[in-house]
Amino acid sequence: MAKVILEPIGAPLDEGDPRVQRFREHMSGLEERIAGLRATIRDGWGQKYVDRVHVKGKMTTWERIEALRDPGTEVLPVGTFVNHGERFGDSPGRTSPAAGVITAFVQVHGLHTVVIANDNTVASGSWWPQTPEKIQRAQEIALRLKVPVLYLVDCSGLFLPEQGRTFPGRRGAGHIFKMNSLLSDAGVPQIAGVFGDCIAGGGYMPLISDKVIMTEQAYMVIAGAALIKGAKSQHITSLGIGGPDVHVHISNCADERVPDDQACLTAIRREVATLPSSATAYYRYGAEAAEPEFPSTDLTGLFPDSHTLRYATHDVIARLVDDSLFWELMPDTGQEMIVGVGRIAGLYVGIIANNQDLLDHPDKPGHKRPGGILYKEGIAKVSAFSRACNHDGLPILWLQDISGFDIGPEAEKQGLLGYGSNLIYTNSTNTTPMITVLLRKASGAGYYAMSGMPYDPVLQLSTPLTRLAVMEGRTLSIGAFNAKLDDDFEIITDDPDERARIEAGMKAVEARIEEDMDPTRSAALRDTDEVVFMGELRSYLSTVVEMCYQTPGTRRIKNPRIWTMHDLTVLWNNSATRGR
Repeated sequence: MAKVILEPIGAPLDEGDPRVQRFREHMSGLEERIAGLRATIRDGWGQKYVDRVHVKGKMTTWERIEALRDPGTEVLPVGTFVNHGERFGDSPGRTSPAAGVITAFVQVHGLHTVVIANDNTVASGSWWPQTPEKIQRAQEIALRLKVPVLYLVDCSGLFLPEQGRTFPGRRGAGHIFKMNSLLSDAGVPQIAGVFGDCIAGGGYMPLISDKVIMTEQAYMVIAGAALIKGAKSQHITSLGIGGPDVHVHISNCADERVPDDQACLTAIRREVATLPSSATAYYRYGAEAAEPEFPSTDLTGLFPDSHTLRYATHDVIARLVDDSLFWELMPDTGQEMIVGVGRIAGLYVGIIANNQDLLDHPDKPGHKRPGGILYKEGIAKVSAFSRACNHDGLPILWLQDISGFDIGPEAEKQGLLGYGSNLIYTNSTNTTPMITVLLRKASGAGYYAMSGMPYDPVLQLSTPLTRLAVMEGRTLSIGAFNAKLDDDFEIITDDPDERARIEAGMKAVEARIEEDMDPTRSAALRDTDEVVFMGELRSYLSTVVEMCYQTPGTRRIKNPRIWTMHDLTVLWNNSATRGR
């Protein structure tokens, strides 16, 4: 029978190398800035609004999540930066930290769950522009991986001054309820705790859930008392219209009433405990989860402080896979790409990564060509490996640091458009979960070809180093002003005023592109799911890979003895032998 033989990969980090300390200091500065932004976003609208929640005898949303999780486990947020830097409503407008909703991976009774929780310190949990899309993205992850969804509902409806950007549209607020329905249709457990105001869409959101639990302060209404004619004179309240007295005992729109927030969270945990246990131990095939031989914290010292400098991609993989063991396939073909299999959290994962080294040119002996670019051989290798992973049921981890496709007359003659289209077709039709990490550069069509966000990875993560754009700012400024430049990209005018205008214009373009490439900017626009620190990357990957294997019977997972991967290896080895 074929065996999976994982071999040691990577080398220890040389802490005596002065570059390592320089790289760490650079990364520390980037992470410190992002940590500050995270803290501000987590505070919502500030202590004043936290106090308002506590005066009502309620917990804040983050307090609820902390009480919900299994002790000793991490809460891993997704979508932290959505709407960061935006203001809404009349000038000067209001901020909507995290779009007013917290979405996160939370472990409950040993099961990974997707939690969707309205932030009750931000306009009483209102929905803002991009709030519906953020909720739907969390629902999509749960639907694709078939993991339970827990709704912590405390929502006063749309932020009405911006209703035109939230209510209509293909992915407007109403699409949340379609996602509720699709999750239910797929048999994905949905459990809702209702903690307070649930008006209009907020009232609809929990109803399709399998279990709905209301606190004594909670109500669910299509329209609150404020919109009902004569409510004041009749002393009608929203609680009286749609509280637990009505929905638990009369309408049957809820299943259970509990006295307070803590009791509701206890009830949710009790319901999760009744679900089938995780299948991850079954799919480890007798192995145990193990930390990498080389610590993930090394990553802060591995990545250079300039995106133009190279690093050893094998050393990065060694800091992410269990025991730093890896089975590399076809290592001598398409060397600009690294493909192979490792374990993360004890579970098999296919890994595809850009090699950053200077590489021997296959057609020009004695010549080198840069890595981080897709050439014909590497594209073909990745396509074949991606198909094999899909056939065998291995989740694919894409580690992107790519400048794009090879360009020029030779590339066109070699048919790179066709090879690239084959790779795009493969990734577009794969059904196995794909996880994308933008380690550093994510440029041009290479970003698409390596399962960037437009190709529906179940999760896309960025790092503080990520630069997501069609091209770098300097390159784009040259393209924009190309008619004014010579073959060496020098300004060709002798007019000093015109030269100054061109220089200023090029600098302005470059500065704007640099600003757009800030990873928090991409995350604010939902072009990436989360910006994670290098030391957090392993935790996110372990969690998502476990989520890929948690629920059995939802996708093909072949026994490693009969992987297509083995056939690929035999064919490649025979071909390599004949070539010698």
